[in-house]
Parts: sequence; C-alpha cells; structure tokens
Amino acid sequence: MAKKHRILIIDDSEATLAGSEAYLGEKYHILTASNGRDAVQKFEKNERRIHLVLTVFILPDFVGGNLVSLIKNKAPEKACYRDDGWEHPSEEFESKAKADLILKKPFEMEVLDQAFEKTSF
Repeated sequence: MAKKHRILIIDDSEATLAGSEAYLGEKYHILTASNGRDAVQKFEKNERRIHLVLTVFILPDFVGGNLVSLIKNKAPEKACYRDDGWEHPSEEFESKAKADLILKKPFEMEVLDQAFEKTSF
C-alpha cells in the first residue's frame, strides 16, 4: 500500500513516539517531535506535506491546547487531534484548543487509526 498522508505526532514520551511510529508507520508517513519547539519547527518546515497533527495536552515547554491553536490559526484546514490524559480538563483549555478531535487516554492504537481513516485529508 502506498503511503499518501503524513502525520506529525508530538509527545514527550519517546516510548509512545516509537510505538506510534511503528504502528502507524505501516500506513502513513510519520514525523515525530518530543517537545513544542521541535513540533513548531517541523510543522513550519513541512506544513504543505503534513495532513494531520496529533499532540499530547501537556509538553515540557508547551501546553498542547496552545500548540493546537497555533497550528489551527496558521493552517485551519489541517486536522489536529489532541490526546488528553487529564481527568478534568478545564473548559477554557477545551474551547481554546480548537482540536478537531480529543481522544481520552488510554486509547488503543486501533481507535486512533480508525479516527485517522475518518479524517478527510
């Protein structure tokens, strides 16, 4: 199967990035970033080739909702998903995030893949 779509995955857990890349890399081109600064640089460098962004909510140097907002303000057509490990995220963060989908942790990789397949790239 030819890989047509590129996904930027942002997570401060190297194990999560490696697992996501291994699983999703069979179907998609994967870029990874382990912090907000690296994510912004990779997004700006590859914006035209990135179809979807998946980020965690909290990064060491960025709040994920702000990162999603930054990406959506720059490229509103890009699908942005945010996974959420918080039990009670504040409504302020939820409304500012502008995420197209918020996945509640823990979730199975198959659920994430199904969400990607429903995305109109």
